Amino acid sequence: MIPTIFGKTFLQRALLAVIAASLGGCFDSGSGEQPPASSGADNPTLPEPANQPPEVDGIPAPSVTVGEVYSFEPEALDADDDYLEYFITNKPSWATFDTETGTLTGTPTDTNIGESEDITISVTDGRDTRSIGPFKIKVNDRPPPPNAPPTISGTPPTSVIVGQQYLFLPTYSDPDGDRLRFSISNRPSWANFSTASGQLRGTPTAANEATFSNIRISVSDGTNTVTLPAFSIQVRGIDNESPVISGTPATTAQVGAQYLFTPEASDPDGDILVYSIKNLPRWATLNAQTGVLSGTPTAADIGPYSNVSISVSDGRMTAALPAFSIEVGAAPAPTNRAPTISGTPATTATVGAAYSFRPDANDPDGNTLAFAIENRPSWAAFNTSTGALTGTPTVAGAYSGIRITVRDSSLSASLPAFSITVGTGNRAPTISGTPATTVSAGSAYSFRPTASDPDGNTLTYSISNRPSWATFDGSTGQLSGTPSSANAGTYSNIAISVSDGTLSASLTTFAITVVQASNGSATLSWTPPTQNTDGTSLTDLAGYRIVYGRTASSLDQTVQVANAGTSAYTVTGLSSGLWYFRVKAYNSSGVESDLSAAGSKNIP
Repeated sequence: MIPTIFGKTFLQRALLAVIAASLGGCFDSGSGEQPPASSGADNPTLPEPANQPPEVDGIPAPSVTVGEVYSFEPEALDADDDYLEYFITNKPSWATFDTETGTLTGTPTDTNIGESEDITISVTDGRDTRSIGPFKIKVNDRPPPPNAPPTISGTPPTSVIVGQQYLFLPTYSDPDGDRLRFSISNRPSWANFSTASGQLRGTPTAANEATFSNIRISVSDGTNTVTLPAFSIQVRGIDNESPVISGTPATTAQVGAQYLFTPEASDPDGDILVYSIKNLPRWATLNAQTGVLSGTPTAADIGPYSNVSISVSDGRMTAALPAFSIEVGAAPAPTNRAPTISGTPATTATVGAAYSFRPDANDPDGNTLAFAIENRPSWAAFNTSTGALTGTPTVAGAYSGIRITVRDSSLSASLPAFSITVGTGNRAPTISGTPATTVSAGSAYSFRPTASDPDGNTLTYSISNRPSWATFDGSTGQLSGTPSSANAGTYSNIAISVSDGTLSASLTTFAITVVQASNGSATLSWTPPTQNTDGTSLTDLAGYRIVYGRTASSLDQTVQVANAGTSAYTVTGLSSGLWYFRVKAYNSSGVESDLSAAGSKNIP
């Protein structure tokens, strides 16, 4: 585009000047008017008017947010109506610039966060320039989204029965994934509350029978809090059954002798029981927890004590023994003193394991004592002379109300009633076997014990002092290996054990002597048998077995000769020393004869 001056382009003015010069200064500038005639020979050239610089205005926005569009277009004016062109310095990398309009526009991203400085937008008419700036544009991060409150829902149970568990866990969430914390107001005293999950849990007792109102459970994300509607929990009592009490109290007591009566009581609902008494004799006391009525009257207490009544209560209902009387009489002459008995019997036993308990008893008068027992376990025997309770249970079970009593000619004393719980328990495994105690260098050694567990438990084996040339299998107990000449010597205190995981058993420790291999030999000969022991002809002879060893009583090595027609055999590989030999025959069914007489040979 060509700039204009006074409505004409530079090119038009130049052409007009040429035309004016050739026509003697007469020209039409386009205004329709004729200029005045010149008085000179030449027409003078009109001076060009001075250029007026452009004007530019506008205030660019100083900031923009990531993801938003930034746009700034300056306003420019040129009094000469010249063509204007725009340019920019320090343009932000995220923006574009229009040189015809001066528009700066763009949408910054997260990577453009920061400030672009010294930005200048300029406009020129080809001769003069004007600018806006320098200015800055700061790219701001997106503002965080507004916090969304958490949610909570759920319908808590509004009643619970005494002795039963109450449980409520609300459902909750947070759209922002914020960490939540719970709170409660008017929490029942019998319940626990989790601030991490909002769980309300507890088991009320009879003392808690009531309605617990205006309970509110809230959840907060640290900014917003939401609350469930207030609710109530009614703790209701159960259908209570009355306790029962039984027992026959003694109706007489003697001066100087202890009176003791323990009633038997139980509650179908398993409630805690408390005992009470009416018309308690002045010389006696009652244990409110056990119901034991005890005391030792003195001479001042001689006489009757009537309408004594012992009751038991579960807190709501009461049961009582029939009223009874106690007649306190004078001590007989000579006074017989009651025996004493003590001891703490074991209250557990194991199937297959012996149980034994013998109380300690004494009579201050030296009277002969006899023992008795109530509720003796069926698997146990009882000695009436010693009070010993012994036996080996065969099945698991519980045996309660066992009471051992000792009596002299007239008075008795008893241990507190006790129970025995029989469990299955664990029985130790067993292990057996006779390992060979010698092996020649270069020969294979192998021993595997026999083990079993009465409870059928899985067994594992272990060994101590294992010979360096041998390996041991922990799952079978097998010890095996082939020693070399370098292993010659005696390996002592070898112990193989088996365990069921709790109990273990071990073989007797043994030693293995590795002897050097030798080329010594011994030739044995015999007469083949022809008859069976019953006199019949031997028609199925199959072969012979030669057993030999270092002593006549320990023939721990065997050679099998599977040839019925052989009557001699040479045993080789014998090391120096004295060796003993015996031979036996066997038939095709594997039936063996008796061993022959022993023979021996000394290998040099």
